[in-house]
Parts: sequence; structure tokens; C-alpha cells
Amino acid sequence: MPGRMKLHNRTAVVTGAASGIGQALAVSLARRGCHLALADINEAPLAQTAKLASLPGIRISLHRLDVADRKAVASFPAMVMAEHGRVDILVNNAGVALGGTFDQVSEADFEWLFEINFWGVVRMTRAFLPLLRASDDARLVNLSSLYGLISPPGQTAYSASKFAVRGFTQSIRHELEGSHVGVTVVHPGGVATAIARNARIPKGLFSAAEEAERRSAAEKLLRMPAQTAGEIIVKGMERRKPRVLVGVDAKIISWIERLEPVSYWKILERLRPR
Repeated sequence: MPGRMKLHNRTAVVTGAASGIGQALAVSLARRGCHLALADINEAPLAQTAKLASLPGIRISLHRLDVADRKAVASFPAMVMAEHGRVDILVNNAGVALGGTFDQVSEADFEWLFEINFWGVVRMTRAFLPLLRASDDARLVNLSSLYGLISPPGQTAYSASKFAVRGFTQSIRHELEGSHVGVTVVHPGGVATAIARNARIPKGLFSAAEEAERRSAAEKLLRMPAQTAGEIIVKGMERRKPRVLVGVDAKIISWIERLEPVSYWKILERLRPR
């Protein structure tokens, strides 16, 4: 559709809304007059998001939702419709991290991550697509990652899930071309969220001290405030951008990967601070 997407008086569903980018997205959308259905598996912190996003005239509903739960996702649209009567935007933001090489990560942990990071996106999209199609101007927004652009060692499961989100989103965008449903894939770089701190690491792989050191090192790479990331993503939605790169790091790495799609990791290793 031509022109900018107007978010005022629209209704957005945001998963993973209790913290981080999801919380920042809720606040940015509310500032533009967008009503919110906020979902997260951690129900208690959703109240803080609602408090931050609460503005005059904005309807906010809070929902405990595990996106890995097939039945819960299937019944979720009816709950949102009962509260809001419409859905114009779906933001699939919920995600988890899992450290370790392929040999170190168990099949159970690999599947646990995919149930949330990939199948959660697919199931939510399937559940809400009929409602998005019913809108006169709708948007599907799926959060991939910097690791949906490149694949570092030690991130086999996480990177695979985020490449899967990227491929799924690009394909469904082509399928929905010409409809009222626009599609955006988002690749955040180092955003200051709790994802590194909360990442699952195979038991017994490191000592407690080593694990703490690795988590601390990973968190130091997460510099952009979540609020800044939320604004970048929402502005991309308003501009109907098919892809949003969040952060200078994501833009530079995307450029290097395009120039050297096979040997980019050797280049990035040389550029990495020691």
C-alpha cells in the first residue's frame, strides 16, 4: 500500500513483551496511539510493560502465553478478539538463546529452542493471519537476529533458528504480495537485553566461574538500548520496510557477509577486539 503505515488506533499483538525489545516495542507503538495485546510466558513482568506503555486512550490487554504451546497459540486469537475486536499488527518477538557447539548441545535442547524461536513464529503467524487479512492495512513483523545473517561457531542452534525465521518471513512476504498484509523481517545487532544472561548452556560444559565470565563477555557486546531498537523497528514498520537492520554492527556485518559470503568469518575474526 502507498505511503506510511498509520499506527494510530490500530491493534498490535506483541510476544515476548515482558522485557527487552518486546517491552520497548510496546512503548513505541503506544506512543503512536496503537492498542496493545501483550504476551509473554513470564506473566508478572508484563504489568511493568503495561505501566510504561499506558497512555490516555490506549487499550492494553495482558496475556500469559507460551509460544511453544500449540493449543495455547491456537486459542490466543479468540482471546485477543474478545478484548480488542481486531488485529492489525503481529510482532513475533519472543525468543531464547542456547550456547554451545553442535556436539555440545543435546537434541532435546536444540528442539526446545526451535519450538520457541521458529515454530512459535510459524504457529503465531498461522493463528493470526486470518485476522491480519481482515484488516485494511496490516503488518506481520518477525524478529530474526544478527545471527540470521551470519553463523558464528558455538551458535549452531540459535543461528539455525534465526535463519529459518528469515527464510520463512521472506517467502511469506512474496506469497502475501498484493494483499493488505505487509511483512517485515528484523535483524537486531547487539541490543542490551537479558538474552545473553538468560541463555541456556549445556550442563557441566563450564565451571560456574567460566560460565559467568562467558555470559559477562557476551553481555558487553550488547550495547544499544532496547528503547532505541524499539524505535528503529517501529519506524521501519511505519515505512513499510521489508527488512530492518538494527544497529551499526548489523549493517556492517550484513555488508561484509554480502561481499564475502563464504569467508566472512575470517574477516570478522580479524576485526574483533581482543
